[in-house]
Amino acid sequence: MELLTIGAFARAARLTPKALRLYDQVGLLVPAAVDPESGYRLYDPEQVPLARLIAQLRRIGMPLAQIHAVSGLAPAAAAEAVAAYWQQVSADTAARARLASVLVDHLSEGGTTMTPTLAVRHAAGCVAGAVRDSNEDAAYAGGRLLAVADGMRGPGGAVASAAAIDALRPLALADVAADDLLTVLAGAVTDAERTVRALATDEYQPVTTLTAVLFGGSHLALVHVGDTRAYLLRGGELSLLTQDHTWVRAQVEQGRLDPDQAAAHPQRAVLVRALGGGQQVEADLALRTALPGDRYLLCSDGLSAVVGRADLCATLGAATGPGQTVRALIGLAEAAGAPDNVACVVADAVAG
Repeated sequence: MELLTIGAFARAARLTPKALRLYDQVGLLVPAAVDPESGYRLYDPEQVPLARLIAQLRRIGMPLAQIHAVSGLAPAAAAEAVAAYWQQVSADTAARARLASVLVDHLSEGGTTMTPTLAVRHAAGCVAGAVRDSNEDAAYAGGRLLAVADGMRGPGGAVASAAAIDALRPLALADVAADDLLTVLAGAVTDAERTVRALATDEYQPVTTLTAVLFGGSHLALVHVGDTRAYLLRGGELSLLTQDHTWVRAQVEQGRLDPDQAAAHPQRAVLVRALGGGQQVEADLALRTALPGDRYLLCSDGLSAVVGRADLCATLGAATGPGQTVRALIGLAEAAGAPDNVACVVADAVAG
């Protein structure tokens, strides 16, 4: 069969000669022959289907290195690889859209206005509780970073929660500008997701929740996945800053359960979002302004599920430091039977 010049092959493959030269240089689509005298590239007509596949993959934005791997697969395997790639692109796009929306809201409210820098006083506590013989919760508190994670009970739960927080720990030492808080925290959570997924074995896939706060100046970025929670006590009023990613909450939103039924439902702990579970996670992100006098609580459901909101508010509102408050909160959970692991972080924002 007669070979085609680069121009004729480009027209048949719906590519440009420039693109063909690039794909030759990177070893993605090598000519069938090269004229020894002129140096012209010559292509076999049987290479046209591969060239068209490469062109289509480039149109959906797939990187050249990934195209190289996909183009060597059998059709069924290639289809799975393309589907996985597009699922990743869709998740990344959705995350960027949420981030953009938050930034638009923040900037629309004058978020670039300079405000005083705050310092953070903090404490963390984590106990197994009165019933469990293992502890899958993890907690971290620092001057810039607060985090609580609750690993799913079973093999790998404790490792997953610890790994998720460890993936965020470098942020505790980073001096992040307020305008970059959300971007940096979102990137760290993506790394945490990869880390947790990498712990999978043939027998199990570890799963964990994660709620974290990153401070920068007088602002904070909040990320949340699962049913760990973040609260804010400001001016004597306690506000829940997160929404549980649970099956029962979804049923309440759809009108299938009322809040009282959800609180006592046997499936109230079933998660619909978690790091390492199902498809790539969609984390909730928020950017907030912190004020002197604010008190923040991050906790696992081992606290929030057994201690009522009024008791949380009263304990957080007491004139005690973060360390004593953490001990008091854990004491409330233990007084209620502590049927689950308990992790909590208390942090006070003070004028720097």
